[in-house]
Amino acid sequence: MELIEGVIRHYDWGSPTAIPELLGRPATGEPWAELWLGAHPAAPAKVGVRAEPLDRLIAADPVTALGSEVAARSGRLPFLLKVLAAASPLSLQAHPSARDAAAGFEREEAMGIPRDGPQRMFRDRSPKPELICALGDFEALCGFRDPQRTAALLDTLDGPGLDPLRRRIDGLPGPQMRDVLGWLLSLEQPAAAALAAAAADACAASRDDDEWSGLRAAVAELGTSHPGDAAVAVALLLNHVVLAPGEALFLDAGCLHAYLGGTAVELMAESDNVVRAGLTSKHVDPAVLIEIVDGAPSGAPVQHPEPVDGVVTYSTPAPEFSLRRLEVDGSLTVTAGPSVLLCTGGCVDANGLTMDRGAAAWVGADEPRVVIHGRGTVFCATVGNHR
Repeated sequence: MELIEGVIRHYDWGSPTAIPELLGRPATGEPWAELWLGAHPAAPAKVGVRAEPLDRLIAADPVTALGSEVAARSGRLPFLLKVLAAASPLSLQAHPSARDAAAGFEREEAMGIPRDGPQRMFRDRSPKPELICALGDFEALCGFRDPQRTAALLDTLDGPGLDPLRRRIDGLPGPQMRDVLGWLLSLEQPAAAALAAAAADACAASRDDDEWSGLRAAVAELGTSHPGDAAVAVALLLNHVVLAPGEALFLDAGCLHAYLGGTAVELMAESDNVVRAGLTSKHVDPAVLIEIVDGAPSGAPVQHPEPVDGVVTYSTPAPEFSLRRLEVDGSLTVTAGPSVLLCTGGCVDANGLTMDRGAAAWVGADEPRVVIHGRGTVFCATVGNHR
């Protein structure tokens, strides 16, 4: 077990202050969007005083680092732990299933699209489920709402500009939400811009204080930051959530989502596959998105588990990862390796390593238990179905 130093990613939507505050470092004025704490070859964490890249450490002795089962299955760390700090919305997007990822990868290979090219969507053959756990209030859009509930939302919005969407939604069976999305994303630009403006203007004009207030405010803001983008109108179809600290969302393959703002711990499969629908200057491909998106309506699957003996476990079916939050007040022993630990509050001693706020550590499979003393909050990311 050794301390690690993560890698900062300076994307333009990032917060200039949240991650520096977590790490106890001065802000630079740049957007600090993500802190990567894993073995992703694009930005591997540095291990110990020798600053060895974590991916190289694992490759040198996969069985010791990962354990025989994980080493045989993938030969690499199958997850990536991040801190995500969004000052403005991320793109509206979805991630593929294993089948869709494999098919998309082979298709783009045959088309000769460079794997690092800006138009590449399937950079590997792997799915990319993810779990987001709020460190402060965290706002997101995720999954389709039942169309009858969306019709009720549209009834709170004035103006004929939304009538085309009302007609599409009225009396619609739930499974056809994919068709509504396809229609919205296939509109010619003048029609798309008109519908986006109608959605944003109607949401901005409403002064009702009801269950839809937060979503209307979000759509109005998206209309200002992304004028003319059909994805502004798509936001009206999606569940709007504001996670409180400690609450989480698991986003499986095909779940259409956008993170709107806040700071959170994010845990995902180590894949780079993403298909975007809008709210971005990056490449979007509505046709491919429609192929992979899950059109079934559902409620927002917010998790707010209670601690058991100081351990909060977040539910995920993903075999690549699992996440626990350790609320340490005294002493706590947990099964660990292969794991990444992140202290987000207080100060603890973990197997002899001092970890204060912002510190992270790598735990190899050869160190299966971690004894933690002190008082603080520590996230433990490890492989799926870990006990």
